[in-house]
Amino acid sequence: MSDTKKRRIPWLAILPLAFFAALAGLFLVRLYSGDPQKLPSALIGKKAPAFTLPAVDGMSGGFSDGDLAKGKVSLVNVFASWCVPCRDEHPLLVQMAKDEKLRGLGVKLYGLNYKDEPGNARGFITQYGNPYDVIGADRSGRTGIDWGVYGVPETFVLRGDGTIAYKHIGPITAESLRDKLMPAIEAAARPL
Repeated sequence: MSDTKKRRIPWLAILPLAFFAALAGLFLVRLYSGDPQKLPSALIGKKAPAFTLPAVDGMSGGFSDGDLAKGKVSLVNVFASWCVPCRDEHPLLVQMAKDEKLRGLGVKLYGLNYKDEPGNARGFITQYGNPYDVIGADRSGRTGIDWGVYGVPETFVLRGDGTIAYKHIGPITAESLRDKLMPAIEAAARPL
């Protein structure tokens, strides 16, 4: 045989590579398809899970599920200093805290600081402002798990009786505030 004769690669040797490429392509397509807002939440229409969160070390605050059932609409915003989208949505939260319409409805904004170091949380609030009426520390992430948090940021709208009415996944934008969150808050404020 001559050295110029080409070696043939058996097709069975290429099969694992082709399978891996097809699987990777499928994962990539599924990763970027769909709207994260359409993720189901088993808690919609149910009372908030039982919890008690302490204040972030060095800050006043802390809250529990009982605080969310005092007759007025509550917003619970899950945030962390290490969360880049949280920084993007924070100016809208500051704006919401000053909104006369929300204040007129008696809406209270709770911050659930998720898996964060106290010093980092305090620095985040100092740097970006504090829109929250109360902040609770979920250092272990247990409360977030009970609430079905997929990732931060997430915002929950609760009726005055502590029932979860709406869940917003991802950062709040001007459009989502106008088109989704405000209508959900207004609906939650209506008597049942």
